[in-house]
Amino acid sequence: MTAHSAITAFAREAGSLSVGGIPVDRLAERVGSTPFFAYDRGLLTRRIELLRATLPSGIDLSYAVKANPMPAVVQHLSGLVDSFDVASALEMRTALDTPMPANRVSFAGPGKTSAELTQAVAAGVTIEMESENEADRVAAIGERLGIRPRVAIRVNPDFQVKGSGMRLGGGPQQFGIDSERVPTVLKDLAAADLDVLGFHVFAGSQNLRAESICEAQRRTVELALRLAADAPGPIRYLNLGGGFGIPYHDKDEPLDLGAVAANLAELLDGAIRPGLPDARVVIELGRYIVGECGVYVTRIVDRKQSRGKTFLVVDGGLHHQLAASGNFGQVIRRNYPLAIANRIDQDAEETATVVGCLCTPLDLLGNDVSLPRAEIGDLVVLFQAGAYGLTASPTAFLSHPAPAEVLV
Repeated sequence: MTAHSAITAFAREAGSLSVGGIPVDRLAERVGSTPFFAYDRGLLTRRIELLRATLPSGIDLSYAVKANPMPAVVQHLSGLVDSFDVASALEMRTALDTPMPANRVSFAGPGKTSAELTQAVAAGVTIEMESENEADRVAAIGERLGIRPRVAIRVNPDFQVKGSGMRLGGGPQQFGIDSERVPTVLKDLAAADLDVLGFHVFAGSQNLRAESICEAQRRTVELALRLAADAPGPIRYLNLGGGFGIPYHDKDEPLDLGAVAANLAELLDGAIRPGLPDARVVIELGRYIVGECGVYVTRIVDRKQSRGKTFLVVDGGLHHQLAASGNFGQVIRRNYPLAIANRIDQDAEETATVVGCLCTPLDLLGNDVSLPRAEIGDLVVLFQAGAYGLTASPTAFLSHPAPAEVLV
């Protein structure tokens, strides 16, 4: 297969792919079993360095913990990013276990229970309110606890983003308060004892088209400037969302980060600083930060021929890597980049199909992939596995053991 940029990002040592300076075959011995996820600490750090060097200095970086909530990953990032965004009470606890200050943690997502909101108010994190009902409950909880809750309004914008793998704004949505309702909600909040910081607008994710992201950012800033007129005080927080995509397939072109950065610089100087001078401006990224820094490693346990087709059967599968199987939002299934980790420098000799150990034809990790001849015991590595891997997969399906995760 053609060398995907994800494959070439990782080092090689003695003919084996290396993660965090450790050859994968040796790492498998260290972990003690396959399958497992491995995240490269150095690649993770360098991704943040790239963002810092490219984005304008007035932009804060927030890590969306839902992309990869492994505690070691979150701990590592706590010293590199400016804030965390969480989507559950457990993610909030993981974030608060790091040195990140509570006032730099935001809690978003529909369907927050009163128990979760109580934890958030007591912790002092910023609650990104998704509905008017949620706003009422937060106010009541704050009154009961004697704490003034820190809140922002998640706005469902009146526009959609073209090219996003998943649309989170525009039209009817479970996410956020419709933008046309926000002025009324802001007036109601003025009478409540809430510390209203500002707005969060997240219109779409996994977008590789810089022009679409730039357009969404421009329209988000225009919307925020309009809504700020009805806010009970100065806007101190403006989360522009993220949506920066990563290339999963050979034909995917990487996002032009420089074009996005230039647009943000123009918005900061031309609109945000003049119109919202007190606002902390946030770009919230998950997949773009950690997605390309991780691999999923699984061992071949059988090699078989069926009517002229070669199958490599591994001890992992879609129960750990649902997205790579094509069952996590793909309309047309395409292979994620994969390789034989311990034969990384060998030329392709055959076309093989890599399947998992589950009793379903959906358990397909790589269809008709050009690979070196692989044998039982060899290690298959799937790339782009740092985000929405383990925690986005049906790990209980068919009751196989959970895989390990390591940060190296």
